[in-house]
Amino acid sequence: MLYSFEVFPPKQTAPVEAVSGAFASLAALSPDFISVTYGAGGGLNGGKITCELAARLKDEFGVKPVAHLPCISYTKDEIAQVLAQFTDAGITDILALRGDKSPERPEKDDFRYASDLIGFIRSKGDFQIYAACYPETHPEARSSAEDIRHLREKVDRGATHLISQLFFDNNVFYDFLEKCDIAGIHVPIEAGIMPVVNAKQIERMVSLCGASLPRKFTAMMQRFGHSREAMRDAGIAYAIDQIVDLAANGVDGIHLYTMNDPEVAGRITQAVSGILGRV
Repeated sequence: MLYSFEVFPPKQTAPVEAVSGAFASLAALSPDFISVTYGAGGGLNGGKITCELAARLKDEFGVKPVAHLPCISYTKDEIAQVLAQFTDAGITDILALRGDKSPERPEKDDFRYASDLIGFIRSKGDFQIYAACYPETHPEARSSAEDIRHLREKVDRGATHLISQLFFDNNVFYDFLEKCDIAGIHVPIEAGIMPVVNAKQIERMVSLCGASLPRKFTAMMQRFGHSREAMRDAGIAYAIDQIVDLAANGVDGIHLYTMNDPEVAGRITQAVSGILGRV
């Protein structure tokens, strides 16, 4: 079973070295890969930062990096430049994303969907292409069926690995896997798990991705959300419980949204190592 992490670069005002310690600690947990989100502020400089951090994971810490690459605000020439940077740095694994719409970064006409980017990357070299999926349906999709059709397009265009958006109800993920199977989507699909360790974090995450909150989760928040220490312990325990159930049901992998917190990731990894066969 695959076990991987997501990390993010520092804010625009902070040096890359600001995250080096966290990256080193996360790499020491020996994940199968670590995905690096696109650099703050976007633009070609965002790609440069992502490339630098991904190369550091590979060269200094010996972990396979997967570099995020959004496309909605970029031209084909700009994406080609970023791909050239990745190639020069020896980075061959890319998570192809449409990217979030933002008034600060006007949309371009070259790429409307992630599937367009996937086809473009496939034409540019021997890359391993990952794509995102949404167990509870993309917020902009008109229906679950439409979202699954778009996901099938990503696979047909060249995506060989899918990473899910976070969710808190495993039954939602199992239903999603069944829909993918019916649609003929048979590439590995990793389950995205977000350990929630404070109340503000969940408010922001739910607003971004629309994840539903099962009764068990809301009861945990109501009971422990007022206490930093209790919420941290409860959030870690909830994530571990999700992972145990997912592993028992034979999922392809776990992708942990670490929020650059090696202590949380370390406690979860220690708890599930035997279950995931990583001892």
